[in-house]
Amino acid sequence: MSSLSGGYGASRVLFGISFAVPEQGVVAVLGRNGAGKTTLLRTLLGFLRPTGGSVELEGDDVTGLAPARLVRRGVGYMPQEQVVFPTLTVEENLLLGLKARPKPRRGSVDEAYDLFPKLRDRRRQQAGTLSGGERKMVGLGRALLSRPRLLVLDEPTEGVWHAVVDEILGALQDYATHAAVLLVEQHVDLAMELAETVLVLQRGEIAMEGNARELRNDPRVLAYLAPTSAAV
Repeated sequence: MSSLSGGYGASRVLFGISFAVPEQGVVAVLGRNGAGKTTLLRTLLGFLRPTGGSVELEGDDVTGLAPARLVRRGVGYMPQEQVVFPTLTVEENLLLGLKARPKPRRGSVDEAYDLFPKLRDRRRQQAGTLSGGERKMVGLGRALLSRPRLLVLDEPTEGVWHAVVDEILGALQDYATHAAVLLVEQHVDLAMELAETVLVLQRGEIAMEGNARELRNDPRVLAYLAPTSAAV
């Protein structure tokens, strides 16, 4: 993306953000609450219309393209909230991922069950009755089943207990060996472990960008992420 700006109505949140996601590997976006992380993802994915700049996907300008059209072009998305369709069963949720897979749609939901074995026992259960961690597994499993070339995740480990976090981390590490992952994550250590590149947002701008290993112990990162009374 290049010089991306946007927000909500007259309220501007993003100010000229530019970065690239490689064809393989993970880029993590960090920042305080209110820094613009979710707004950035929603603008990239076409839920919000940018007020300036552009978004490119494999060399094509897709600025403002509707989310459904981006899915057909190989973009997967797991939101921070409303991760599952609550009245559908676990298996029905996962089947939606298969339907979004590029044709020919070979494969089965067993791919998701192999990643997250607990879901196999709950396949007939309504997704809305699952725990928060289980819903995250369903959402990620559905996104991965679509086999996106770019997988976009908003806080995939929020509210998830440690054992499930390890499962999610392992699944993302495996997937990132052959696809691109753009991740917003609140857990700094996890993001640094998973990502090759880290971006730190502050007030809708990139305050820092660099290699995760180099930034892991940089005190400026923690300073940018420390909560303040002004954060919302």
